[in-house]
Amino acid sequence: MLLLVVVENPSRWALELPDAEIVAARDYLLEARFSEIRRATVFNLCRTYGYQSAGYYVSLLAAARGHRPLPSVDTLQDLRLSPLVRIVSEELDRLIQRSLAPLRSERFEVSIYFGRNVTVRYDRLARALFNQFPAPFLRAAFVRNGERKWELRGIRVIAANEIPEAHREFLVAQASRYFARPHAARASKAYRYALAILAGGGDEDRPSDEAAIRKFERAAESVGIEAIRIGREDYGRLAEFDALFIRETTWVDHYTYRFARRAAAEGLVVIDDPESILRCTNKVYQAELFARHRIPCPLTMVVSEDNAGKVAERIGLPCVLKQPDSSFSRGVIKVEDVAELEQQLRRLLHDSELVVAQRFEPSDFDWRIGVLEGVALFACRYHMPRGEWRIAHSDHSGRRRYGKVEAVPVNEAPAAAVSLAERAAALIGNGLYGVDVKEREGRFLVLEVNDNPNVDAGCEDAVLKDELYLAVMRCFRTRLDARGGGMPNS
Repeated sequence: MLLLVVVENPSRWALELPDAEIVAARDYLLEARFSEIRRATVFNLCRTYGYQSAGYYVSLLAAARGHRPLPSVDTLQDLRLSPLVRIVSEELDRLIQRSLAPLRSERFEVSIYFGRNVTVRYDRLARALFNQFPAPFLRAAFVRNGERKWELRGIRVIAANEIPEAHREFLVAQASRYFARPHAARASKAYRYALAILAGGGDEDRPSDEAAIRKFERAAESVGIEAIRIGREDYGRLAEFDALFIRETTWVDHYTYRFARRAAAEGLVVIDDPESILRCTNKVYQAELFARHRIPCPLTMVVSEDNAGKVAERIGLPCVLKQPDSSFSRGVIKVEDVAELEQQLRRLLHDSELVVAQRFEPSDFDWRIGVLEGVALFACRYHMPRGEWRIAHSDHSGRRRYGKVEAVPVNEAPAAAVSLAERAAALIGNGLYGVDVKEREGRFLVLEVNDNPNVDAGCEDAVLKDELYLAVMRCFRTRLDARGGGMPNS
C-alpha cells in the first residue's frame, strides 16, 4: 500500500520518514494522479485542521478517494467536542490517576507521537488516548480538579513545528514503527484485503472459541483475505484494515460498539455493523419491531413504572422478565408469583426506564437459526441444561452450565421456523444473526434476534464444518470486491 505524508510545504519538512512519499497538500488536493490512486494511507500532517482548511480537505478528500486518512474527519470533529473529551476522561480515569500520581504540579501536558510518549511512565496513557483519537501528533492537557484528581481538560492535533527538537529522534523512530505495521500487513502478494478480527476479550460467553477463530482465519486466507486478530487496545489501528469482524460479546455501552462505529465511519466492511448491535442488544426495540411487523412471538409487554402493576393480568404467571440489554440468558429472570414479580420489577426498573415481560413458554430446546445476508446458514437445537428452563444457567458461584447443542441440516429443520427466522433477521439488517425460535404446540415463536451469534468448533459447525466459515468469509470478499480497492494482484 502506498504511504503518503501530506504537508503544506515539503521544502520545510525536515523529518526523514522511511517508505513514505512526502506530498504538498495543494498537490494532493488538486493533482489528478492522486485521485487515480486506488489504495493509499494518507498521513495528514498539515499545520491546521480547522473546518474547510487545507488540512481538513486533505482528510475529507482522502476518504472520498477510498484512501485511509490519519486523522480522519471524524477524529477531527471528535477532538472539537468537549463532551466527548469529558467522556474519555471518565473512561480512562483509573489510568490517568495512576499515570500522573507522582506529579506535584497543577497542570501537565503529554505529547503523543503515533500513540507513544518519550517517557515510559506515560506510554500506556498515550496509547489509550491515541486509540480514542487516532492522529499522528497529539498533545493532551491535564489539570487537577477541585477534588485534587487529574482530569483530561483538552486534546488537540499539533503541527510538526510544535515538536521539541529533543523529541525529533523519538518521533522518527515511532513513525518508522507505525508506518511499517500497516505496510507489512498488506505487503504479502497472497492477499488482496486485510481483515481485523476483534477477538481479544476473555468473556466466558464469547461467541467463538479459539478453534473457531482459527477456522475463520484459514477461511479468510483461502479467499484472498489476510486475517489479523486485534484487541480492545487496537482501536487506533482500524484504518489499517479493509474489514472488521467482531467475535466478542457486543453491547452498545461497550468498546465493541465503538469499534463498529469507527470502522463503519472509516469505510470498512463491518460484521457486526453498529446498527445491528444497536437493534439486537435492546429487547425493547425488538418487542416493538416484532409487534409492528406481526412477527409471531411470546405474548410480550413493555413495562415501565406506570404499568408495572398490570403485568400479571396481561401476561400471566409464571412469566419471564428481560432487562433490555440481556444476552445469552444473563439478565433474563423467570418469576413465579406476584411478590417475586414486584420485587424483580423494582430491581430492573431501577436501572432502566423500560423492561420486557414475556409469557413463559416451556420447551426442552430452542431452535437457533443462523442467518447470513437474509438466508439461513445453519440450524441448531439448543437444549436446556438438566432441570433448567434456559439454555444457559449460572449457579451461585457464577459458574455457567450450558445445554447440548445439536446441529441439523437447514433443510431438515422445520421450514416454518427457518422462514420465520429469515423474516425476523431481515428486519434487523443484512449481516450475520442468530435467531432464537421457540417451538410450542405446533407453533413457532421468535424469542429474539442476536447479532454475533455463537459459532463454536464442533457445535454450530457440526453439519457444514469448514463451509460455514467459508460462507462468512465469502460474504466479506463479495462486499469488499463490490466496494472496490485492495491489492491489485488477487
